[in-house]
Amino acid sequence: MEIVKKYGEEMKKRANTKPETVLSMMKLGMKAEGLRTKYLADKDLPKAYRYLNHLAVKKTEEALEHPEQSAWTNIFAPVEILQCFNLIPVSIECLSSFISGFKCEDYFMDYAENMGIAQTLCAYHRNFIGGVDSGVLPIPSFSVTTSMVCDGNINTFRYLSQKNHLSHMTLDIPNTYSIEARDYLVVQLKDMIKRLEVETGKTFDIQALKATLERENQSKAAYKRFLELQKEHQYPSTLTLQMFMLFATHLYIGTPEVLTFFEMLEEEIKAYPPKTAQSIFWVHLFPYYQETLQSYFNISADYQIDLCDINLDNMEELDVEHPLEALASKMINNIYNGSFSRKIEAIEKYVDDFNTDALIHFCHWGCKQSAGGVMLLKEKMTEKGIPMLILDGDGMDRRNSHDGQIKTRLEAFLEILQSQQAKGRIS
Repeated sequence: MEIVKKYGEEMKKRANTKPETVLSMMKLGMKAEGLRTKYLADKDLPKAYRYLNHLAVKKTEEALEHPEQSAWTNIFAPVEILQCFNLIPVSIECLSSFISGFKCEDYFMDYAENMGIAQTLCAYHRNFIGGVDSGVLPIPSFSVTTSMVCDGNINTFRYLSQKNHLSHMTLDIPNTYSIEARDYLVVQLKDMIKRLEVETGKTFDIQALKATLERENQSKAAYKRFLELQKEHQYPSTLTLQMFMLFATHLYIGTPEVLTFFEMLEEEIKAYPPKTAQSIFWVHLFPYYQETLQSYFNISADYQIDLCDINLDNMEELDVEHPLEALASKMINNIYNGSFSRKIEAIEKYVDDFNTDALIHFCHWGCKQSAGGVMLLKEKMTEKGIPMLILDGDGMDRRNSHDGQIKTRLEAFLEILQSQQAKGRIS
C-alpha cells in the first residue's frame, strides 16, 4: 500500500536524529493495525486466522509499549517459562518482519552494516540489530536463545545483550536425546528460572507451568484434528497468515488465547466446502512480500498451503507432571535439532499423512541450514514421486529478492503440477 510506503519513508527520515519519534510512529502504526485487524479485517479470511492476526499484532504492540514486560527470544526457546513470569516473548525474526511491514527494513539493515555487521548475516538479524543499535527498538528485561538450528542466533543475542547490559542466557541443546542429555538441559532451565526470579522479582510457580503445558497439549491435539479435516476442506489463507502461525505454534503456545485459536480452527473448517485446491507443503520461511507468490497462494482456489515444517517441528504430547523434563525433551527432539536427516524423515511422514501434492522449499539467503540440506530433501521427494520446487531469495530484504526468477520458476512448476493432475498423477 502506498500509504504504508510513505509512512515508512517518514520513519527513515527521522531515525537518524529522533529514534524515539520513530518508535512512537512504530507503536502508532501497530495500534492502527490492531484496530484494522479487529474491526476491518478481510472478510474473505477465516475467522480463526483473523483472530490470530489480531493477537499477533496486539502482543507485539504491547511488547513495544512495555519492554520491561517482554523478553527477546528465538522461536525454539522455552517460552512457556517466560509466560510463567508474565513476560511477552519477542522473537527477533518476527519483530523484524513487523519492521519490514513498515517498508523501512533497508534503513536498519544498512545501519547495522555501517556499524560493522557483515552483509552475509541473515537479513532478519541485521534488521533487528539495526533497529536496536539505532536506538529505535527498546530493550526488554531478559533475553534467551538456543544453540540449535541458527548459527547466527548466539552471536546476535550475545552482541546485543552485552552492548545493552541485558541479562541473557544461551541454552546449549544436545544434538541427540538421552536421559543424560535431558537432565543436562533441565539444569540449564532451572538456572534460567532462578535468573528470571532475580530479574523480575517474581517467584516461579510450577503449577502455572503445568497448566501452560496442559493447554499446549490441548492446542496440539486440536491442531492435529484440524490438519486431518484440512485434507478434505478448502480453507483459505495467505503467506502472511501462514507466517503468523509461528505465533501460535511457538511464541504464544500454551496461552489461553492460542488454545482458543486452535479450537476455532478445528470447529470452523468443518463448515468450509470440499477441497478442490492442490495441497502444498511449504518448507522453511515465507517471503510474504513477494507479489508473484501472493498472487498464486493468497486465498487461492487452486493451490492451498496446508503445512509448513516449522509449525510441525515438535508435535509430541508433553509430560505435564514433569514439566522441565518435558520442555527439555521437546527442544532436544525438535526436528530441526541435530542431523538434517531428522527433518527429512519428519517431512516425509507429514507428506504421507496429509496427502501432499507438491513441496516448495524456500532457501532464505543467509540461512545456511536451509540451503545446506535442500538437495538431500529433494532426493527423498524424488524417490517418493513428490514434485518439489526449490526457490532462492530473501525473506526479509526486498532489495535482494529475485522476483523475475521466482516468477519464472514458480509458474513453470505449477504448469507441471497442472499437467500431472490432468494425467491423473495427482488426485
